[in-house]
Amino acid sequence: MAKHTAVVTIALACALGAGSALAQKVQKYRTPDGRIIYSDTPVPGARLVDEIAPPPPPDPKAAEAARAAAQKQGEKTDKAVEQRIEQRSQARNEVQAAETALQKAKEALERGREPLPGERLGTVSGKSRLTDDYFARQRANEAAVAEAQARLDKARAGTR
Repeated sequence: MAKHTAVVTIALACALGAGSALAQKVQKYRTPDGRIIYSDTPVPGARLVDEIAPPPPPDPKAAEAARAAAQKQGEKTDKAVEQRIEQRSQARNEVQAAETALQKAKEALERGREPLPGERLGTVSGKSRLTDDYFARQRANEAAVAEAQARLDKARAGTR
């Protein structure tokens, strides 16, 4: 028990000593060669220029309020970062989906170049001609490619 009391006494003395050391004034000295020295003890050969008082001890309530405000701001920042990450992820997913849709539309356009049965008609002169259905299908495929390209452009613009 005596050992425990001695440890507590030493710890208490150290804590009190640290508090008094923090409360000492600091002096500003100028040496003959023009250097500035800050010290809590006199500097031989230097002239005392100023004495700086220690800052007041921190207000525990103000410190706690500042800590709480910083924590709240940190939580706000974390939430904003998480939202931004989610937005970027959604934008990336939209770009990937748009790229896939554009690729499929281009493939459908290429596959659709060849006339389907019934879209080529023979003529009296022995040649053939394509029907209006063929050209309507081509326009629809080209419109699908243009629409997919526009969707991709819009999705890419959203990632910037």
